Amino acid sequence: MTEDRRSAENLLTFIDASPTPWHVAASAVRRLEEAGFESLDEREPWRLLPGHGYYVVRGGSSIVAFRVGTGTLSETGFRVIGAHTDSPGLRLKPQPAAAKGRWLTLGAEVYGGPILATFADRDLTLAGRLALREGDGRVTTRLYWHEAPLLRIPNLAIHMNRTVNDDGLKLDPYAEMPALFELIHDELGPAEQFRRWLAESAGVAPEAILSFELGLCDTQPGVVYGPRGEFLANGQLDNLTSCHAALEALDRADGAEATAVCALFDHEEVGSESYAGAGGTLLADVLARIGESRGGGREAAHQALASSWLVSADTAHAHQPNFPAYYDDDNTVQVNGGPVIKINAKQRYATDALGEAYFRALCAEAGVPVQAYVHRANLPCGSTIGPISASRLGVRTIDIGLPIWAMHSVRESGGAYDQDYLIRALRAFLLAAADG
Repeated sequence: MTEDRRSAENLLTFIDASPTPWHVAASAVRRLEEAGFESLDEREPWRLLPGHGYYVVRGGSSIVAFRVGTGTLSETGFRVIGAHTDSPGLRLKPQPAAAKGRWLTLGAEVYGGPILATFADRDLTLAGRLALREGDGRVTTRLYWHEAPLLRIPNLAIHMNRTVNDDGLKLDPYAEMPALFELIHDELGPAEQFRRWLAESAGVAPEAILSFELGLCDTQPGVVYGPRGEFLANGQLDNLTSCHAALEALDRADGAEATAVCALFDHEEVGSESYAGAGGTLLADVLARIGESRGGGREAAHQALASSWLVSADTAHAHQPNFPAYYDDDNTVQVNGGPVIKINAKQRYATDALGEAYFRALCAEAGVPVQAYVHRANLPCGSTIGPISASRLGVRTIDIGLPIWAMHSVRESGGAYDQDYLIRALRAFLLAAADG
C-alpha cells in the first residue's frame, strides 16, 4: 500500500473508533501518549521542558496538545493548528423515551446543521458519555458506546408519500424523527424501560446514572472505494480529517524551533461559544501558560503572538459535477487535488493575501498540490473557528481544509490521497522557521 493510501486507511480507523467528540478526545489522548506526550492538569502548576510534548483536556471533548519548541519563544512564536472534534447530528433529549402505539421511541434534538434525510434508513446506535454517582458519592463520567446496530428511523413508503422524489425528503425533527427502539414492555413505563436498558448495557445500576450525553451514530464503517481505490467514505470527515492530520503532523514535527500546537475544539458546529469551544479561553490559557513557563514576561508573550501563525483546518466544498449551479465556476476545488485555501471577502474565513501566499509556499516546499476556494456569491457562506481564534488571539490566521462531498451528511466522501497531502502540508507548517 502506498503512503498516501495508508494515511487514508489510518484516518478511517481513527474515525471508526471515535463516534462522538468525547471519543475523539480519548482517541487523541491514546495517540499522543503512544508518542510520549504527557498529560497536564489545568489545576496544577506546569513545568515544561524544551522539545517535550504535553496535552491538556477540557470538558472531556476538547484537547490542546503541544511540543515545546527549541527556539526562543519571543522570536519563534507558536505554530498552531486548530480543528474541531464535533460533527452535526442528533443528540438524545434528557427524557428521550416515549410510547408511540406499541413502540418505545427515542426522541432527539438536532445538533448543528445535519442533512436530516440522510439519517433515515440507517443502522444507528448510541454513543457518548454517562455521568455516574459512584459508591463513595463521587460523580464521574464514563464513555459509552453500543457498537452494534440499535435504532432506526424508517422512511415512509413511497405509496404514502408520492411526491418524495419530486419534492425531496422532508422530515419534521420533532414528530417524524424519533428513532424506533423496541416494543413497549407492559410492566414498565417508557422512561423506566429505557433507563433500565441503558444501565444494563453500561454495566451499572439504574440509580447510578445521573445524566447522559448520547448521540445517534451510524454504525457503517469507513471504506476506500472506486475502481482504483481513489475515494473514501465515512461519517464525520467534517472535521476528523483535520483532527487526524493535525495529530499526525504534530507527532512528525519533533525538533521544531517554534512551539507546535494542536488545538481540537468541541462545539464548532453550534457556534463555539462554550468553555471548551474555540470561543472560550482554552487556547489562550494554554498559550499563556506555555509563555509563562518559558520566561520573559508579558512583553515576550506579546512578541511570541506577533511572531505566530494559526492554521484553521476544516473541510471544504468539493465540486460536485451533478450540481454545477451551486459553485463559483472559476473557483471550484476537486477531491484528490490537495488542501484547499478558503477565502471570503466578508471574513467568514480568516485567510488574507499574505496567509494564502505563506501556505502556498509551505505546500510547494512539501511537494503538495494546493487549491483555493471561494463560495458562490449568491449563496450564504459558512464559517470556521478561524475568524474566532484570530480575533481572540490577535494571531495571523489561514483557513484551509480538505475538499469533501455531501458535507454534513451522515455519510460524507472525499479523496483517498488528500489525507496524506494534508498531513505533509501541516507538518511543513509546524516545522516552518520564524518569518517575521
